[in-house]
Amino acid sequence: MGDQTQNRRARLRAETAQEIKTIALRLMSEGGPDAISLRAIAREMGMTAGAIYGYYPTRDDLVTTLISDVYTSLVDQAEAAVAPLPVDDVAGRTLAWAQAFRAWSVANPEGFRLIYGDPVTGYQPPEGGPAAEAAQRACAGLTSLVAGAWPRAENLEAADGHLWSDFQPAFAADIRDRFPELPPAGVALAIRVWGRMHGLVALEIYGHLRPLTHDPAKLYRAEMLDLVRSLGLTPHA
Repeated sequence: MGDQTQNRRARLRAETAQEIKTIALRLMSEGGPDAISLRAIAREMGMTAGAIYGYYPTRDDLVTTLISDVYTSLVDQAEAAVAPLPVDDVAGRTLAWAQAFRAWSVANPEGFRLIYGDPVTGYQPPEGGPAAEAAQRACAGLTSLVAGAWPRAENLEAADGHLWSDFQPAFAADIRDRFPELPPAGVALAIRVWGRMHGLVALEIYGHLRPLTHDPAKLYRAEMLDLVRSLGLTPHA
């Protein structure tokens, strides 16, 4: 009986913690990042403020958990889309990553806004942790695509002019450790690739494409095919 009671309590606690996160994301979608409030969530759930603090002692603890969850979910989906494809199929892997990124974002608009939208006023993210790990995985995944294309793409970047000193020291050190053969121009290209993957998705999530096109997925795929060709790659039919 003791083990069953403990398991039941753990399950109920996990369900309550998940409900708190779900309501927090909904509040953010309705009122922006600053609408995330432990007291507001407690009122909606019929809990006392003291009870909800037993799950998340501060609003920042809740926001940190939300960011960690959604960012990890995004990167998991992108990595899973790329994993079945051969390492030398850089064009296919780039398209798979991009399509997974858009699919996740469209399915999780509140999560997209939390990661890439307006910051939560007064929020101080902790150093390290799952969110930072997910960000590093995302950066490494995108950079690996450019590194795979670099033997072809480098001719397009011959006059790029970027130096290692153009990047933040910690970021540059991490990239140089992971991809020792990739020059600064390749890192700049990886950031630009990220920008192109992100741009149309952000316009879609924030409603700017709705008055312009009935098929944002088609528009995004055309942009990604152009991106792949700009890397000196030939996308499959």
